Amino acid sequence: MTTFVLVSGGYTGGWIWQEVADHLRAAGHRAHPVTLTGMGDRRHLSGPGTDLNTHIEDVVQVLDHEGAGEPGEAEETVLVAHCYGSYPAMAAADRDPGRIARLVFVDSGLPSDGAAVLDSLPDPASRERLLRRAQEHGDGWRLPPPAFEETDIWGSLDGISKEGLDRLARLAAPQPLATLTQPVRLSGAAAGLPATAVFCTRNVTSTAAVRALVATGDPRFAPLADPRFGFFDLDTGHWPMLSRPGDLTDLLLRAAAGEGERIGAAG
Repeated sequence: MTTFVLVSGGYTGGWIWQEVADHLRAAGHRAHPVTLTGMGDRRHLSGPGTDLNTHIEDVVQVLDHEGAGEPGEAEETVLVAHCYGSYPAMAAADRDPGRIARLVFVDSGLPSDGAAVLDSLPDPASRERLLRRAQEHGDGWRLPPPAFEETDIWGSLDGISKEGLDRLARLAAPQPLATLTQPVRLSGAAAGLPATAVFCTRNVTSTAAVRALVATGDPRFAPLADPRFGFFDLDTGHWPMLSRPGDLTDLLLRAAAGEGERIGAAG
């Protein structure tokens, strides 16, 4: 039996993993979707002091209270993160990597020490737009959910049914701004953990694109050639837990088993 701890991305909560969690449990595993403070059904707990450290502690507490890290269970715990969720998940793993068997990043970048989420946006205009929105419509400390047309924030919505989009629009919560502006601090303790990336190919990147980056010889991408990294592609948009929950579940199970394409050394 494997314990899957599922960390959601921005503006959402543990509810977004419902179908995936159901599939994992039906397969005989444990699944614990994480609702971060101020998100989902915990939106009423949000405040100006809700920051990235708050969300890191949320993940740590779930790991502590859901059996993960108990003697004999560390090898059975897989920490899964989508999009923004990679920041609190990576930092939680960094605090005590011995409790985690594998990290899985679902259509997400790999956070680096000292980086903030807003700094990762490729277009500075997007960052300024969000900061302005927080000032004008969020009392200076929160970001109302953007319109679906803002694909630089939501990513590709391909594959989500009308019912799924209606659900996403209804349940999306304002994001505390400090969760996006506070830099993540990583000691490197989790750098040796096995990790898997699931790329949604209708969004931004793919395994082939990462392979090309590694082949350039740029030292920033060289670690991705390490055999501890496995890669999967899924033909859908940025929200596979809504568009293809069954297929995503299959990939999570395969990731937990150590499967996934390896890139290998450049050249």
